Amino acid sequence: MSGKVPFWEQPLETLDRGQWEALCDGCGKCCLHKVEDEDTGRVYPTNIACKLLDLNSSQCSDYKHRKTHVPDCLRLTRAKIDDYFWLPSTCAYVLRDAGQPLPEWHYLITGDRDSVHKAGMSVRGRAISENDAGPIENHIVEQPL
Repeated sequence: MSGKVPFWEQPLETLDRGQWEALCDGCGKCCLHKVEDEDTGRVYPTNIACKLLDLNSSQCSDYKHRKTHVPDCLRLTRAKIDDYFWLPSTCAYVLRDAGQPLPEWHYLITGDRDSVHKAGMSVRGRAISENDAGPIENHIVEQPL
C-alpha cells in the first residue's frame, strides 16, 4: 500500500488546473439560471439551463470558449467558492473546501462518469434550455435541483 492520498482528498490549494477541473462531478447545477430577489437578496433556483449546457450529458457544449458565447459565465476558483453561496451543497468544490469527502456517487469514487446521473444528482431530465424556456418566473423551483 503506497499511502498516497488521491488528489481529490488533498487541500484545494495544492491542486493543479487539471486536478481542479477534474473535481467537477458534471451535475450541471451551476449552469442553471437563478433569480435573485432584489429586496431580500435571496436566490431562487430555476430549471432553466444555460444555452450551452448539453441537457443529456450535463456538460458545457463549448467549455473552452464559453465566455465568448456567454460573457457572464462564471469561472469558479478556490478564491471565489465562498462568493458563490448558491452552489449546491453536493458540489465537490464546496465539499472539499469544507474539508468534507466527495459523495459516494462522484465519478472519482465510482470510476463511472454516469454515476452522478444514476444517483439522480444531475440536471439530466429535469432542466430545459434557455432557448425553449419562456419567462424565467415560470421556472422557479422550490428546492434546488
